[in-house]
Amino acid sequence: MRPQRPLIARPRPTAVAGGIVAAALTWFALLAPAQAATAGVAAATRPVAASRPVTAAARAPAGVSAAGADLVNAATGRRLWSRGLNTERPIASITKVMTALVVIRAGDLTRKIRISQAVVNYVREHDGSSAGLIAGDILTAHQLLEGMLLPSGNDAAFALAGAYGPGWRAFVRKMNATAQALGMRHTHFANFDGLPWPTEYTTYSAPTDLIILGRAAMRLATFRDIVRQRTHFLAATPQHHAYFWQNTNQLLGSYAGAFGIKTGFTHGAGYSLLFEAQRHGRTLIGVVLDSSGTDPTASFTAARRLLNWGFAVLAAARS
Repeated sequence: MRPQRPLIARPRPTAVAGGIVAAALTWFALLAPAQAATAGVAAATRPVAASRPVTAAARAPAGVSAAGADLVNAATGRRLWSRGLNTERPIASITKVMTALVVIRAGDLTRKIRISQAVVNYVREHDGSSAGLIAGDILTAHQLLEGMLLPSGNDAAFALAGAYGPGWRAFVRKMNATAQALGMRHTHFANFDGLPWPTEYTTYSAPTDLIILGRAAMRLATFRDIVRQRTHFLAATPQHHAYFWQNTNQLLGSYAGAFGIKTGFTHGAGYSLLFEAQRHGRTLIGVVLDSSGTDPTASFTAARRLLNWGFAVLAAARS
């Protein structure tokens, strides 16, 4: 594991762990959140364009609370706006997007994985978010992906890492190798779920890298289908108990067109969100990091403001 590099982030105690343009901006600001759109579009395969950010007649999104952020046209890869683009910060449970990417790429999602007592003990030890997995239950890898990505289950992440490493250390090496292959130059994973161990800052990334990760994950139909779910019920069978999982992403169902991606929170990372939404055939992907250390709604508010501004910019550019 390489030495920790310095990060620019607000220090907190360690804790565990989710013109025409103006007229267009006014119009979009009046739009009330509607039911989430059901259509999803795979992100473009091209990397984020290196062109200068779109400034929309020198205007920028207002009131975006985030220490780091990025907003990109998912179809073209063109960056619309950013803040602290390459600054490395802890990312909490957004880490699980990479965990899912590695698992889905490996395949065999029907494989059965027995939940060990160690999985249950892991969540108890770290007091982290959980899918409520019960020792002795046998679930498929696909079911565990749902338990990891919707309620942000650290227990499901642990079970997947152990099965697909095999062993979590081998799995984390695969995560870092995947990050390197994707060109994520400001990213390092020390674990599979974003919990603050061995320290709050040993798993980190930057806005530019998280857009790369988000676009790669959203190209996978399995991943898209999971993260767009608001809830998921798993009926009991002879092999496992019943489970009900609710998505931690509050954009779903409250912002028209939102269909992903993943929340994150620890005291070091603050409330953060990797998100994607589509309106009128246009798709935006973005991220906000450390929107607040105390307000659980701050990342969603920041994302809504970014999306409203971004869709207004795209609409004005076509008018």
